[in-house]
Amino acid sequence: MASTLEKLAEHVGGKVFGTANVMIDSVATLTNAKQGQISFLTNPLYRSQLSTTNASAVIVEEFVQDAEKVNQLVVKNPHAAYAKITQILYPQQAIQAGIDAKACVDKHSQVDKSASIGPNVIIEEGAVIGQGVCIKANSFIGRNAHIGDNTIVYPNVSIMHGVRIGQRCIIYPSAVIGADGFGHAYQETGWLKIPQVGTVIVGDDVEVGSGTCIDRGAIEDTIIEDGVKLDNQIQIAHNVRIGRNSLLAGGAGVSGSSTVGENCLLGGRAGIAGHLNIADNVVVTGMSLVTKSIEQAGSYSSGIPAEPTRTWRRYVGRFKRLEGLFKRVTECEKLIKEQKD
Repeated sequence: MASTLEKLAEHVGGKVFGTANVMIDSVATLTNAKQGQISFLTNPLYRSQLSTTNASAVIVEEFVQDAEKVNQLVVKNPHAAYAKITQILYPQQAIQAGIDAKACVDKHSQVDKSASIGPNVIIEEGAVIGQGVCIKANSFIGRNAHIGDNTIVYPNVSIMHGVRIGQRCIIYPSAVIGADGFGHAYQETGWLKIPQVGTVIVGDDVEVGSGTCIDRGAIEDTIIEDGVKLDNQIQIAHNVRIGRNSLLAGGAGVSGSSTVGENCLLGGRAGIAGHLNIADNVVVTGMSLVTKSIEQAGSYSSGIPAEPTRTWRRYVGRFKRLEGLFKRVTECEKLIKEQKD
């Protein structure tokens, strides 16, 4: 939906330098933008592209003197402003209220008349579907599950019995929320399954990526607080708590009974071992493994970045010789001490 740059500036609380009434109809990168499109600049590495871009406007943090030829929208947070403007230019399609004839909705469930229920959706007894909820094809909503107002559930999602989903959430395709946690007790004849009697509680404004699994609690509940964003293929184990506004990138995993604080960032494939506490405002970089609690805010890393194969093999060879080197140093220290005595 096209808009003038002036109107967009009003929406994001920014100031226009240049032609305020220029029409903007879409977004693009600085490199590929054309007339009628808007881009943004957050990384200084791309600043030189301001002088060559064909965009009708660029969102910047401060006015760039040497790029006067391009219209500039100055805001405090260009990335956030870009997100808001994109929402205006690409509005979501309004949902069509009603229940598809191919859906299977238990007569003892409650589905708000404004909700949209797609084909082959199954809604079991006691489930409650709020106002403006959209559940797309082939999704499963278990008994006594609750889905808050204006939440979108994409195709092939499974929301198991008793799970509670807040308002304005987005659950992407093939996510599974509320399957049993991985709980087993060993006995002489093998592993004995432990019934998982808790559930999953998801707050408001949460996103759950495609293929992500959030296990129900073993005894108490697994809790995802307001504003959490989970990328694709993430594993959240039983009794985990993820604090408000934390963000986990693809492939991350949090083991059972661990707590991640508020405003934390976990990079791709980062792992949190079980029964740990992670403080607020912690960043765990990609591929890192956390094996003990983190009590102070900050950035934490583990693992070794990729190196050329020959260099890596040399590192491994030296690592294997560390034990022998340690013994030699210990013997040398012992000899030096004996000589001093």
